[in-house]
Amino acid sequence: MSTPTKVVVRESKDALLIEYSDGQTYNLPAEFLRVHSPSAEVRGHGEGNETLQFGKRNITISSLEQAGNYALQIVFSDGHDSGIYSWQYLQQLAKNQDALWSKYLEKLHNAGLSRDSDSQVIKLL
Repeated sequence: MSTPTKVVVRESKDALLIEYSDGQTYNLPAEFLRVHSPSAEVRGHGEGNETLQFGKRNITISSLEQAGNYALQIVFSDGHDSGIYSWQYLQQLAKNQDALWSKYLEKLHNAGLSRDSDSQVIKLL
């Protein structure tokens, strides 16, 4: 596990930029971070107890604080602030971003939910 050398919230507050000493740079959108929050509210208390997050397309990062020497606490514009993102978890999210995002979009589709807060998908039989 690597500790980032630089973490920046984009000026638009819609993404977190993370840089590592080996030159790797990752852009993690706020929506992606919010729907993959490590909080119990999102992840539940074990496999199969997750709560699918939806309507988070326009979410932004309200504030960011370092939690000790091992993590970040991110506060989102919807008030969610209970997830502690360890350096290891952030690196895991960054390296698996495409696969995690595809899986999330598939789950949304299968549940008839949307990334937009004011819309809903209706499945017809």
